[in-house]
Amino acid sequence: MGKVPMRAWLVFCIFVLSAIAFLDRTNISIAGPQISSEFGLGNVRLGWVISAFLVGYAASQVLAGWIAVRLGPRRALALAVLWWAAFTLGTALVSPRWNEALWLLIGVRFALGVGEAIMYPASNQFVAQWIPARERGRVNGVIFAGVGAGAGLTPPLLAAIIAGHGWRAAFWFSAAVGIVAGVAWYLIARDTPEGHPLVSAEELREIRAGMVEVPAVRASVPWSAILRSRTLLLLTFACFCFGYIAWIFLGWFYLYMAQARGVDLKTSAIYTMIPFIAMTVFCLAGGVLGDWIAARHGLRTGRCVPGFFSLLVAAGLLILGSRVGSAPVAAVTLAAGAGVLYISQSSYWSVTADIAGQHAGVVSAVMNMGAQIGGAVTASLTPWIALRFGWTSSFLVAALLGVAGAIAWIGVDPETKIGTALSAGRAEDRNAARA
Repeated sequence: MGKVPMRAWLVFCIFVLSAIAFLDRTNISIAGPQISSEFGLGNVRLGWVISAFLVGYAASQVLAGWIAVRLGPRRALALAVLWWAAFTLGTALVSPRWNEALWLLIGVRFALGVGEAIMYPASNQFVAQWIPARERGRVNGVIFAGVGAGAGLTPPLLAAIIAGHGWRAAFWFSAAVGIVAGVAWYLIARDTPEGHPLVSAEELREIRAGMVEVPAVRASVPWSAILRSRTLLLLTFACFCFGYIAWIFLGWFYLYMAQARGVDLKTSAIYTMIPFIAMTVFCLAGGVLGDWIAARHGLRTGRCVPGFFSLLVAAGLLILGSRVGSAPVAAVTLAAGAGVLYISQSSYWSVTADIAGQHAGVVSAVMNMGAQIGGAVTASLTPWIALRFGWTSSFLVAALLGVAGAIAWIGVDPETKIGTALSAGRAEDRNAARA
């Protein structure tokens, strides 16, 4: 058996950071009943607290992408993880006896979102600089499997800590894990394969041979081309739909099973694991599937087919799962919908690396802003719809967005780099003017 390449170890490290990121962002959902009771919130105001994270996350995406490009993935991720730890701890320090405690909670969670915004733009910058194009689908599948792993381990682990030591102890635990991981990443990682002392000459040749483009210099960010890219606009809308659906599970599934399906909180925590296990498995499978299809039928088919069908099938399963009478059957059906949704996860990020090259951090940040806006909308809108029209209607709205997002994937073109079509159009205009 050959030596494990250094890039594989670093991908595993980012998988761990991804899991910690989702531990830190979903712990509020598991502690939600206790926090709501202690602070006298109710579901709607608890939704404001959850949305605050996502608003901070979405608002900071472009800045986070720029920081990822300027600092490089090593320093950007290390600083970000320490930031998460600080504001995760800050959540636990807010007291209900303080004046405006609700707004302090909202402010702390907003700040946490600002810090977490850099996670995936920085990881995509790493992918663009370290990972050959033929491996990007499965590598992104591994990285985003951390979403399911982190969010999936959160319910039973934090529920046990909360039961024994109170909800604040769960946040202390989350912060401690982040500090250790941030320091470890900084010691292990480097921004480029050339700068890592443990990358062999053979691995370096393999990496560079598989790159679509190797920039000689760091160019300024082509904002005009980025904002006029049809592929990026469609991808961002599809990502909005993806984020809306995903955050029903990340933000509300635990309470949905407890309130709408009538199961106790311990059983709800167990049921809540199922979607995240499905996310992890299907995310890995989606990355492998995308690379396999791309190798046989071209990059566009390999990226867009998983994106299209995952949203479409997930929409159908959301409708079906919300209407069945049995709580276990509903949990499994909805979990299947969450899992199928995550087949497309690596496609989103692989396309941005494909079309953006050295600007992958910024371009992926613009796309991911769509997902976080979708998450922020669902975090507040879902409990409101559930209160007014019932939980079934909440899932129906998500399903309709799933269909819309699937249609958007039809127009995505991962084979045309940002700026190429714009430059070609300008050349045609110049030629026509000369004629």
